[in-house]
Amino acid sequence: MHKPLEILNLSKNYGAFKAVDDVSFALEEGEIFGLLGPNGAGKTTLISCVVTLENMTSGKVKVFGDSILDKPKETKSKIGYVPQEVVNHGYFTVEEILKFYSGFFGILRNQEKIDYLLNRLSLDVHRNKKVKQLSGGMKRRLMIAKALVHDPKILLLDEPTAGVDIELRNSLWDFVVELKKSGTTVLLTTHYLEEAEELCDRIGVIHNGSLRKVGRTSDLIQDLTLRKLEMQLSGKNKEFNSKYLVSQCEESIELEFPSNLEIGEVVKDLDLDWSTVKDIHLKEGSLEEAFLRILNENNANNSTNNSVERDC
Repeated sequence: MHKPLEILNLSKNYGAFKAVDDVSFALEEGEIFGLLGPNGAGKTTLISCVVTLENMTSGKVKVFGDSILDKPKETKSKIGYVPQEVVNHGYFTVEEILKFYSGFFGILRNQEKIDYLLNRLSLDVHRNKKVKQLSGGMKRRLMIAKALVHDPKILLLDEPTAGVDIELRNSLWDFVVELKKSGTTVLLTTHYLEEAEELCDRIGVIHNGSLRKVGRTSDLIQDLTLRKLEMQLSGKNKEFNSKYLVSQCEESIELEFPSNLEIGEVVKDLDLDWSTVKDIHLKEGSLEEAFLRILNENNANNSTNNSVERDC
């Protein structure tokens, strides 16, 4: 069975500058895939090549086995695209825009789908408003409705919640999860790493045009981050000795250790008097830490062999 989206050795050059450099990955059906990277990493350029807004320098993009260049009409009908920049349609109403976009894909009677999207995205009361009358958040919702009006199998979301309020962001993510459950495959770019950690089944990290890492979100966090254990103690304690020890103060100690280790294994060599333990706080690694580790920006902080003493 063909993958919903396959990107094969894709490169995009602007003169001598390589915006995307030999990138390959594929999306699984019904998953949310997060494409993460700092500003200028090549995320938007890559998506623009997928939807043919940019011509790739080399490589291939396939949608359910068909090349986007060989079968543009068939492949584009299976993709919904929400760009990063808000598109203003001026003097048309919200409902008119959705009817126009239905027509672009040859769907002449699509009122049921339009009504569903207007209702689900809280645009129903705005259906007769001119697009220019909408708030920025409502324009974002309209862009998502436009991308979904032809019932695509793949949804590409390029920073869909940039600059929107928390309420809108949460409602949009809830909708994305619903789409996933219905079988839609989602490619998402975002700078909100906490949300990517919660939403995405797999993550790809791109930097300077190159794909640095691809893997399941939980696996990347486990493999590339450390767990942190802080213990509050009563009274004056001896000086502890452990390869996982990061800092020790008079009434507290902090340890960092790989995610695959159990706490019991970490503390067994402390020779700790447990009657002195007042409180224990365990912090798991995060996607943000894994992301920074991949970009080689915090290797020292993520290495048990290079522990840093911390102030008490």
